[in-house]
Amino acid sequence: MRFSTKAEYGLKAMTNLAQCYPEQKTIGEIAKEENISQKYLERLMGLLRNGGVVQSTKGKQGGYVLDRDPKKITAGEIIEILDGEIAPMRCVGKFCASEHKCPSSIVWNKLGVQIKKTLYDIKLNTLIK
Repeated sequence: MRFSTKAEYGLKAMTNLAQCYPEQKTIGEIAKEENISQKYLERLMGLLRNGGVVQSTKGKQGGYVLDRDPKKITAGEIIEILDGEIAPMRCVGKFCASEHKCPSSIVWNKLGVQIKKTLYDIKLNTLIK
């Protein structure tokens, strides 16, 4: 199972914002500090804003800030906002038409549950250096 660069860079950006919480930062500051393309980061921050984990302010004094305390935002939430449902295989859960007939689905479902549990147990504040 591989996560996308959206998840990787989004988690970096969110950790960056967690370090200065409750202050805000501009896209330019985050992009420079995390070595992420500013244009790409703008798209990611839009998804994160729509997902309810960041707020944005427009204008000269604008920027991004976490929507809530880093102790209440999980890595799993961020990853699912950016990558979609966490599943180790395409055929897990609602995507599987023959889940009840397939003996190996037990393995993939249990693995998916554990991955999701692990990611949702990791709070953003624990990633701050």
